[in-house]
Amino acid sequence: MRKFQIAVVGYNKDRCTEQARNIAYEVGKEVARAGAVLVCGGLGGVMESACKGARENNGLTIGIIPQEEFSFANGFCDVVICTGIGFARDFIIASSADGIIAIGGGVGTLIEMAVGYMTKKAIVVIAGSGGVADTYAGKYLDERKRVPILVAKDARSAVQIFSDNK
Repeated sequence: MRKFQIAVVGYNKDRCTEQARNIAYEVGKEVARAGAVLVCGGLGGVMESACKGARENNGLTIGIIPQEEFSFANGFCDVVICTGIGFARDFIIASSADGIIAIGGGVGTLIEMAVGYMTKKAIVVIAGSGGVADTYAGKYLDERKRVPILVAKDARSAVQIFSDNK
C-alpha cells in the first residue's frame, strides 16, 4: 500500500525565521511519526528543517528541487528529484502530495497552496508562522470556495488533520 505523502511548504532559506524553522522541524518529526512521506522543495529554510525533523525520526524525505544538480538539495533529503524547471517545480510538489502543510512563506508557497486548492487537497497552515500561511489561515483562496485553508495550532494537530481524513 502506498504511503500517505504530505508536502511541507514555506519560507526559503533567506526569509525563514527561527520560529518557522522550529515549527518546520516539529512538523517533519510528526510526519515521520505518522508514517507518512515528507515531500518538499528540497532546499533550505522550512524545507531543510522539516526534512531534518523527519530524518531524525526515521522518516522518508523527498526533495523536488528546481535545479539540475543534486548538490543543491539540503543534506536531509533521502530522495532528490532534480527538475531543472525552476519555479514550475512548485506544481510538482503540490501535485505529488496527498495534503499540504504551510509554514509562513511567500509567493512560492502561495503557488503550492493554489495548486493544492485547485485540485481540492487538504491544506493546513500553522497559526502564527507568518507569511502567506497567516494571510490565508481560515479562508478560501477565492470565491469558488473549493477547500478551506485549515488552521492548526501546532505540528501535531496539523499532521493529525491528515490522519483523521485518510
